[in-house]
Amino acid sequence: MELSRRRILRLGMLGMAGAALGGTASCSTSASGGSSAGGNALDLWYWADGLSKKVVDEAITRFTEVELKPQQIGGNFKEKLVTTMSSGGEFIPDITGIKGEDFASFTPQSDRFLNLLDLGAGSIADQYLPWKWKKGMTKDGKLIGFPIDIGPTAMFYRRDVFAEAGLPSEPAAVAAQMSTWEDYFAAGVELKKARADAFMISETWAVFNLIVGQGTARYVDENERFIGDQDHIRRAWDLATSTIALGINAKSQANTPDWNAGLTSGSLSTLTGAAWAAIDIKSAAAGTAGKWGVAAGPGGAANIGGSFLAIPKECAKPDVAFKIISWILSPENQARGFTDSALFPSTPATYTAPALTAPDPFFGGQITTEVFGPSAEKIPVQYESPNDQAVSAPFQTELTNVESSGKDPNAAWADAVAEAKKIGQRLGLS
Repeated sequence: MELSRRRILRLGMLGMAGAALGGTASCSTSASGGSSAGGNALDLWYWADGLSKKVVDEAITRFTEVELKPQQIGGNFKEKLVTTMSSGGEFIPDITGIKGEDFASFTPQSDRFLNLLDLGAGSIADQYLPWKWKKGMTKDGKLIGFPIDIGPTAMFYRRDVFAEAGLPSEPAAVAAQMSTWEDYFAAGVELKKARADAFMISETWAVFNLIVGQGTARYVDENERFIGDQDHIRRAWDLATSTIALGINAKSQANTPDWNAGLTSGSLSTLTGAAWAAIDIKSAAAGTAGKWGVAAGPGGAANIGGSFLAIPKECAKPDVAFKIISWILSPENQARGFTDSALFPSTPATYTAPALTAPDPFFGGQITTEVFGPSAEKIPVQYESPNDQAVSAPFQTELTNVESSGKDPNAAWADAVAEAKKIGQRLGLS
């Protein structure tokens, strides 16, 4: 069964599917050519819920100087885009989405896209979160990705379970008591004492991946040197694996029957994840409406998910294409994207829009943007190498071995680092 994008994001398998631009892929697309093939048409490629369809449909009637032809591309979007751009010719879209987890793999071939700064993007840069804007840029200062959405993180928790265990249950008090990972884990131990079947952590990798995302460095630095053996990664490892020894880890993978049952019963009492995880919780535990809260998460802010729009160099009408992009992703229309497709805006001005300030009955009438908005503005700028995902894979493998097979965490760490270094050497990392 094909993994959903949300499941892939939760697992941290970001950007590992599909080939890099210029490589090979097994499938193709039958999309018709846009302005790159001549004529007055502009093709826009995106995936289901990648943009607000209502906004896109309105753009068709708004920009009458061209024939905008939006297409929702199913299946492996990255693979189809790579195949089409690698083959050249008339089928390359004029505007295309790029999923955030795939973006770094396109940056080595940034010359295949137009620099949006040359089209006037700099004049509206202040409307977007600085870290997200920078994430769409190449190391040499070109902007090839225009911000769509983001995935700011926080803590989802069961108010009723916390209250029964004698823990704070209001968002501000929860955030104050559990501001660090160590304090969060300590609360998990107290919860376990009060309710033997209750767990604070869903799975080890989710904690590890989030902690890595809270820092300014990942596995590879801007000089393409492997740094996955350094203290910032080891700290994330030690914190994540400690949840097993503390007995607060449910060892339950997201979107599985056990995970769903845990959210419903309250045995899985918290999730630390992105804003879009609210949809997963509402779907998995529909009968728990009103019992949940959202608080600032332990350890600080991070981002999981979020995508971009880009203009391939073959676009014959780049000025119009940029007008379309900047209108679709304006602060006003990002509010519509949130309402229509649960796309959390990359434009801070949108956070005060009515669509984002309505109380959410599922979360006890809480205005959750009051948590996710500040989180979004505190997310650190991280450099993500095109090789980042490849060298991170052994860490996930070995954390699974610790969690499911009882492997010694220190031995697993040594094996993860050794394998990551081998992969890095094959990729040419220093």
